[in-house]
Amino acid sequence: MPAERLCAVIPAAGRGTRLGLGIPKIMVEIADGVTVWHVLHRRLRPYVEHVHVVMSPEGEGPFRALAAEGIAGGEVSVSVQDEPTGMGGAIFGAAPHWEAYGAILVVWGDQAGLSPETVSRVVRAHEKGFTLPLVPMADPYVEYELDDDGTLVRVRQSREGDECRPGGLSDVGVFCLSTEGLRGEWTRYLGEAAAGARTGEVNFLPFLPHLSAERNWPLTVVPVTDPDEARGVNTAEDLEFARRAHLRWAR
Repeated sequence: MPAERLCAVIPAAGRGTRLGLGIPKIMVEIADGVTVWHVLHRRLRPYVEHVHVVMSPEGEGPFRALAAEGIAGGEVSVSVQDEPTGMGGAIFGAAPHWEAYGAILVVWGDQAGLSPETVSRVVRAHEKGFTLPLVPMADPYVEYELDDDGTLVRVRQSREGDECRPGGLSDVGVFCLSTEGLRGEWTRYLGEAAAGARTGEVNFLPFLPHLSAERNWPLTVVPVTDPDEARGVNTAEDLEFARRAHLRWAR
């Protein structure tokens, strides 16, 4: 375990539109009585002191009911992202909930394929700056470009119209960042960053090369070999995969 205290931050305000379920993806069931939230909580709780979840206004009440035991015990907290301004807005809007910790473990709210081993390796590898688990993908949706010195120089995003290269490195929806100076860096970044070409959002992912290439934050890369870990729950096929993965790890 790292010396600093860890808080997990889960941006989960998005709806499962492509799933056709009309509920936040973190609340989707992958087994009887087991939701994506239950899976993520089990993955994270051995390594973090606290879990903070960012919900949409309409999702807050149902999620509070789902996570009532953890909230009552003080190990889980919830805040609301009033406007859908992107993952960065969700993470840094919740800063008062995580700034007292030494590092945050950001995890996307649909990352049901995340393995226990990867969470453990990321937490143990993190020392300062930020730590990324990255996996080669035949057809990446997001691609991370590093130079020969290991500096992260660019993140390509298909959702913004970028062309990702076959075999490129992709994330698995997990990012560990030291909190010292982090909120100030985000504020600095907002003042100079261009909005995404298609979404119009100032996204969280391009903030990472800003930290690495422009602000010289140390980067630790944790290699991941299984591309299925990069798979969120976006479609019916993804949901079926998540169910199979849960059964495998639950044995």
